[in-house]
Amino acid sequence: MPARPGPYLVEIRWVANPLRGDKFEAAWLPAAEAALDYGATSWGFYRAADGLLDFTQHAVFPDKESWERYWYSDEIGAARAEAAGLYQVPLQPTFHYTVGQGVASGVSAGA
Repeated sequence: MPARPGPYLVEIRWVANPLRGDKFEAAWLPAAEAALDYGATSWGFYRAADGLLDFTQHAVFPDKESWERYWYSDEIGAARAEAAGLYQVPLQPTFHYTVGQGVASGVSAGA
């Protein structure tokens, strides 16, 4: 675990098994969103537009303990078991600390 204090962006890259992308998406979306129930301040679940088998899950947790409470919870363990066979293993979460970030405001889509 990094030596810097949180918060941390945790990233997991998932690869769905061929012909299983839609089923994996439906199965894992509620589990990705459940990160908020375990202390995450934000979450995202993204699917690659090309190939449709690569997924990226992001969540921002205040500390590693909150992440572990989520990842090793009965709820998320059961979700992983339910989705078994839909994705490839192993899964290697990576932790990132913020170096910089920004949000666009007041920009219209046509500008």
